[in-house]
Amino acid sequence: MGLCLAPALLLLLLQLLGSPGSAGRNRCLDAAEACTADARCERLRTEYVAQCLGRVGAGGCPRARCRRALRRFFARGPPALTHALLFCPCATAACAERRRQTFVPACAFAGPGPTPPSCLAPLDACEHSRICGPRLLAFQASCSPAPSAPDGCLLDEAPSCLRAYAGLVGTAVTPNYVDNASARVAPWCDCGASGNRREECEAFRGLFTRNRCLDGAIQAFDSGWSPILKNQPDVRQDPEHSLLQVSSADGLLVGESLLSMLFVLALQPLL
Repeated sequence: MGLCLAPALLLLLLQLLGSPGSAGRNRCLDAAEACTADARCERLRTEYVAQCLGRVGAGGCPRARCRRALRRFFARGPPALTHALLFCPCATAACAERRRQTFVPACAFAGPGPTPPSCLAPLDACEHSRICGPRLLAFQASCSPAPSAPDGCLLDEAPSCLRAYAGLVGTAVTPNYVDNASARVAPWCDCGASGNRREECEAFRGLFTRNRCLDGAIQAFDSGWSPILKNQPDVRQDPEHSLLQVSSADGLLVGESLLSMLFVLALQPLL
């Protein structure tokens, strides 16, 4: 069976998977290649990319299946690797755009229409969801300001804040980076049409857009990046664990992953 991939799709695959010899170019590339070299991380990422790039109906995407696969990725993947993909620090627009595209936001984050809905819609859906509701409560509890702390946030709660944020990816209130010029995050919604619930809407959106504890947790992950990589076991010492450092000699791993991804996508109705 032949396979014809549009240039934009091929470019997205290359962005998601990384490229040989790219380690060290930026940290999001390092994170992508580290995930590719870890069997469990690579398998779970292949699954969500295949689901999120699928097509149903007239140009639609299988959003429910896409988001379910994303939840599995962050729940079952090695946390150091999944969080490195989600929170990799960036100094350039190219790096930040890779980070923004980490979980195929065209399906998992935005849509189905071109205009963001009122934030009340995903909020109401989340509060009535047995999956999303508890995760939103955990996020609020883990990333809330602490008036007694010197800067208003407890530093030792930063890891739990990031875990709770990652837990929202793949739910009705999936957040993402809003552009490739900053590390600002928000769900796909606004408060322009919230009527007499405008205050409630703004309070919910502010959990992401005006949350200095969440911002501080992401920055703390940035400052702790090197230890996060160095503290992981090396597959050369223990083949049951992850390989975190990918040298140019390991580029074949990335190529093999790309081929396996193309094979999986060949089985999906892409057009």
